[in-house]
Amino acid sequence: MLNEQILTHAKIVTAERVFSGTVVLRDGLISEIDEGISQLPQAQNLNGDYLLPGLVELHTDNLEKHLSPRPGVDWPSASAVMSHDAQIIAAGITTVFDALSIGDVNPKGKRMQQLPGMVEAIAKANAADMTRAEHRLHLRCEVCHPDTLSVFRDLVEQPLVQLVSVMDHSPGQRQFALESKYREYYMGKYHLSSEQMDAFIVEQVANSKTYSDRYRRAIVDICLARGLSVASHDDATLAHVEESAAYGMSIAEFPTTLEAAQGCRRLGMSVLMGAPNIVRGGSHSGNIAAATLAEEGLLDILSSDYYPASLLQAAFTLGAQLDESQVSADESTGAGLARAVTTVSLAPARSAGLHDRGEIRVGLRADLIHARAVGTLPIIQQVWRQAKRVF
Repeated sequence: MLNEQILTHAKIVTAERVFSGTVVLRDGLISEIDEGISQLPQAQNLNGDYLLPGLVELHTDNLEKHLSPRPGVDWPSASAVMSHDAQIIAAGITTVFDALSIGDVNPKGKRMQQLPGMVEAIAKANAADMTRAEHRLHLRCEVCHPDTLSVFRDLVEQPLVQLVSVMDHSPGQRQFALESKYREYYMGKYHLSSEQMDAFIVEQVANSKTYSDRYRRAIVDICLARGLSVASHDDATLAHVEESAAYGMSIAEFPTTLEAAQGCRRLGMSVLMGAPNIVRGGSHSGNIAAATLAEEGLLDILSSDYYPASLLQAAFTLGAQLDESQVSADESTGAGLARAVTTVSLAPARSAGLHDRGEIRVGLRADLIHARAVGTLPIIQQVWRQAKRVF
């Protein structure tokens, strides 16, 4: 059959286990999954490598790096999107929610000016079928910025917007409960002097008091009316989580404490943490480690955040850690790796309302990754999106 592909002699990673077998693709979908090796001459032999579902990324600001590759350099939007897309697909990400930040607190930044061009470039590339990954939009709303609400109202009309998160990065709370960490992070990021940093802190605290609560409520109301998924950001206390749940938020991005993550689980919010946190062995902000939440059974979703290649590597790292903690009966089925892979595929897909992808199962989209593993480092060999090889 001209529209049929057979991938055989693969370690197939499903949502429950890992086994050696064969997957047949037809018309862009997974049509058959069998244990054992196909002897058909047209079958592609994966030589015992892994076959995994394409990754689903809910939160990456990687595009911004391609728009501003150096301080003071503005790269053409269309070219930046294509470069970003190439890096995303090479990381095994077949569905990506490009996170665009509304409300730039950087006194020297150009994010707000770049936003319309970024949205237009992504939309045009998607419409023209120029991208290899499927791109959607995630609007990250910094509610302590004076212009956030008005800009959000303009951008939320774009059909590609399917996820919104609300955040407040002012000092003394949430991600930056320690002002010392806030100073270290932003002085290094924005190259501010000590005096400039003092003024910056005063301004951010004042803006948070003026705008944050009002803008958070308005943005959430708009999202719920439009049926958009909404995420909280950097919840640090049970009170934060209860507030987020009361707003109807379904995803908690980067909770900073065990207490907050436990509250998310109790109130039915999916916990999303950074894959770099797993790869590096901890949070760069001094907050709870993602591996700790995984050990407690409180980690649902991983995001590459600022480093696309971290997503699959984190799944393999986490899978090895989980397998070590399993009883011997589970070890033989690769239950740890299977569970870890759901955090970068099935769980984010379901949280975003995408029920046609995210696992290797008959009837779902043939979004797949062929990877060889060297220890816990996966080396991607091929990627398919809807059965079309794109890497």
